[in-house]
Amino acid sequence: MQAVQSYLQVRRACGFELKTQGKLLCSFATYSEAMGKSHVCANTAIEWAGSARRVERRARRLGEVIRFARYARAEDPRHEVPPPVFGSERQIRPVPYILSPDEVRRLIRAASQSGRETLRRYTYSTLFALLACTGLRVSEAIGLRYEDITSDGLLIRCSKYRKSRIIPLHESARVGLERYLERRVPYAPFDDHVFISTPGKPLIIKDVDIAFRAAATKIGLRCSPGMSRPTPHSLRHYIPFRIISCNCMMAGFFKANGPRWIEIIFTPSTRSPRRGRRSS
Repeated sequence: MQAVQSYLQVRRACGFELKTQGKLLCSFATYSEAMGKSHVCANTAIEWAGSARRVERRARRLGEVIRFARYARAEDPRHEVPPPVFGSERQIRPVPYILSPDEVRRLIRAASQSGRETLRRYTYSTLFALLACTGLRVSEAIGLRYEDITSDGLLIRCSKYRKSRIIPLHESARVGLERYLERRVPYAPFDDHVFISTPGKPLIIKDVDIAFRAAATKIGLRCSPGMSRPTPHSLRHYIPFRIISCNCMMAGFFKANGPRWIEIIFTPSTRSPRRGRRSS
């Protein structure tokens, strides 16, 4: 257990969080000690990893032990490095569902007309529009605070790999956010999260998934057999796919076409759902 803690401490000092990995290695250390092993034993590691139901899970569990064993073996050769008997732990990512411009507009319109006329309508229509025109991850969008909306764009703090970045905002997107905030502030004046739920609490990913599925069902958005299903993350792929499909350089493309697309995306979220108007 001491060697595991030393390994985790070193890697976390390098910037890795290792939440799940830490739990797995502590579980392995406990199992090894129960088997009377004071060092990494290949057979014990394979037996422990093999207790998972799915092969992919077994490969991942064993992969964590392999990395730890390589680290520990550098100081003590009595540690054994298990062979990857369960195959590669890398999972093949599914092909994302690519939304068309019309599907994006209809999703936003459906979100703006969902349920009773409460903050929920404005929250999800604005959120979906923002995801589509900026390419933000859902976790990044729901983590935005008031101070993250700057004159230069959206400040994304400590995102993937603990990096921060600025996402430029088109004027129509900025106006859409400002109109949403005018309605949002009275609901939770002491909470500085940009997006909140109707009870006045910050959004969680589960809330966004439920709202997206409701909007997708309402417009009849379904995937074909063998294809990936549409998810909130599909909105993130919208702008990058449009760039690639047009075979243009990113800078020139956004300069020529980006603002027009963003205006089309954001228009439905800045209007009152009562009017039922369609974007031109």
